[in-house]
Amino acid sequence: MRGLALHWQILIGMILGTLLGISLNLAAGQRSVTVSEGLPDGIVEASIEDSASMSVIRYRDESGDETVRRIDPTGQIEGSVTSADRLQRRDPVAAALYREYGGTPAKRWGAWFKRIGGLFLRMLQMVAVPLIVTSLITGIMGLGGTAGVGRMFRSTLLYYLSTSFLAIVTGLFAVNLIRPGLGGPRRNVVDPDELDGGQSLGEILFGQLETMIPANPLGALVAPDFLSIIAFTIAFALFALSVGGQSAERIKNAATAGFDVMMAMTMFIIRLAPIGVLFLIAYVTATQGASVFRSLAWYVVAVALALAVHALVTLPVILWFVAKRNPAEYAKAMSPALLTAFSSASSNGTLPLTLSCVEKRAGVSNRTGSFVLPLGATVNMDGTALYEAVAVLFIAQLHHGQNLDLSQQIIVAVTALLASVGAAGIPHAGLVMMVVILQAVGLPIEMQGIILAVDRVLDMARTAVNVWSDSCGCAVVERLESTSEPVAEPAPA
Repeated sequence: MRGLALHWQILIGMILGTLLGISLNLAAGQRSVTVSEGLPDGIVEASIEDSASMSVIRYRDESGDETVRRIDPTGQIEGSVTSADRLQRRDPVAAALYREYGGTPAKRWGAWFKRIGGLFLRMLQMVAVPLIVTSLITGIMGLGGTAGVGRMFRSTLLYYLSTSFLAIVTGLFAVNLIRPGLGGPRRNVVDPDELDGGQSLGEILFGQLETMIPANPLGALVAPDFLSIIAFTIAFALFALSVGGQSAERIKNAATAGFDVMMAMTMFIIRLAPIGVLFLIAYVTATQGASVFRSLAWYVVAVALALAVHALVTLPVILWFVAKRNPAEYAKAMSPALLTAFSSASSNGTLPLTLSCVEKRAGVSNRTGSFVLPLGATVNMDGTALYEAVAVLFIAQLHHGQNLDLSQQIIVAVTALLASVGAAGIPHAGLVMMVVILQAVGLPIEMQGIILAVDRVLDMARTAVNVWSDSCGCAVVERLESTSEPVAEPAPA
């Protein structure tokens, strides 16, 4: 594959990984074992039936009493838990038996695929923080002054709010059209103790404000806390501009040199993307069975349709009419980042690759890309906002047997827009923020357990939409900035 373009290499890696994972799931996706020796004290016999959709752990003690525990990713079976970690909190004995004797060969291979693919993600994470810092400083100091920064920030914020609002409206339209929760099961049963408690929307937004003022900037770099890093780096660069003179020049030269080195390192890591994507996709397809998707099929259709409309219609229209860019050519230029975002489900982890594609392949200037993308990876979550709106209305349909009224749907839309700003650019971050929206419309937070089975796959899709929106934002902001720059007066003769 050495002679192929990078996006074709990544696509081939995705196809091979999918075929490998599905083959493993079909050939080694089930396992049944009975054990009577080497068991924990007081346990005389244990049996485990394991598959992608369900794991059943039975054990009998010396008195003859039998205990049955189930791990059901959908959480729809009464008394079940949704993961082995949650089984540990409920029944340590059953969890120990499952760790020792459970797990199908497909799950065991999938775990290794995840670890190998994780090496690629760790390398991307390794360069993310220094790349963000150096790119932001060079980009801001290249704007020429605080007025240029303010103008770009306004353009970027306008784009982010507009596209996130359009994404939520698209999601609400899709879920009202398809109505995936009507006619489905009335309730899923999930232990409320297994779910993290939610915070109010005001607490989350104020927490974001606190995060923007790091008590220890070096600690934020180590954590890493991307919102703190971005806020402090922007402030540092702005004050360097205000100081001016040799100090500003030295800082700019040092940041430029650091950025050049980090881009060289990033480009080297990017060459490994096809291999990393192959193993990450193989992990997902090897450990996910098809049966868990059946009861949620219409929900998946609603989310996928809404994401597709936003990614293939809304954003390309904005790209064509506002940025004056060909959407197909721009998508081709961004394809390595989009495919990596899909396989990793992490917009923060994909950020180095997105920066590289925007500047090297799409031709966007460094000063625009280095400002728009790090900010977008933190606060611009079109796919996540859309997904949360669809998921909450789906849960409401299951819970009430009917749609929410218009006023409550407006609450969902506004809350999803604000909560998406607080969603981290990591896998499954949307589930944490969904608690806020469920509380805003009076729905039981334990009902989000019903969507856990398909969350990983949909998380991959919405992350790709997040990155695509950020990428389109670079082109839009660059166009707006080029048209707003004052034309220099000709020098007098």
